[in-house]
Amino acid sequence: MNTFYGFKQSQSQDFDSKGNRVPLTWVKVEPVTVVSQKTNSVQIAFGTRKHPNKSLQGLFKNLTDKLSPRYLRETKFDKSDQLDQFPIGHKIQIPDVFDAGDKVKVTGTSIGKGFAGVMKRHGFHGGPKTHGQSLRPRHPGSIGQTTTPGRVYRGKKMAGHLGNAQVTIRNLEIFAVKPEENLLAIKGLVPGHKGSLLRITKLV
Repeated sequence: MNTFYGFKQSQSQDFDSKGNRVPLTWVKVEPVTVVSQKTNSVQIAFGTRKHPNKSLQGLFKNLTDKLSPRYLRETKFDKSDQLDQFPIGHKIQIPDVFDAGDKVKVTGTSIGKGFAGVMKRHGFHGGPKTHGQSLRPRHPGSIGQTTTPGRVYRGKKMAGHLGNAQVTIRNLEIFAVKPEENLLAIKGLVPGHKGSLLRITKLV
């Protein structure tokens, strides 16, 4: 198993063995419960839901623990994993998946910033601020040609909704694992706001 889920907690800093300052992101990674088995993957449940619906209650009725999870996700096996290692009802802890020094990729939903102009969204420089162009300092400029082609090309960088999209950051490193506190420290920054869901995948 090479994937785990957690919730972004806070950002801080620490020092490595060479005395270099390292920016860190702390992720809350509580144990997950196996609720279903498939050919080369397992379905895991985590989080807490106050009022589970009937379909979820039926899925968990055969488990010894009374679960009311908020999230259901599916994760695939590593080549070395076997299906009998993850029986239904088994709890998977963070040390079973990650160690300090592992390289990972983190997927999350970026912070939504609403409707943004081209300078904020795409880094445009804007128009001239002098020579009579006082009304165009943040405008995009021309968006096309004349009669030929007579249209705006698909994918043209323009103003629009910014953020609130799935983002994956690769080649991050696990700095520390604290199983007694269910915390994971990742070097660098990860997408999302505090409390947002993250998918952490170990790189082979």
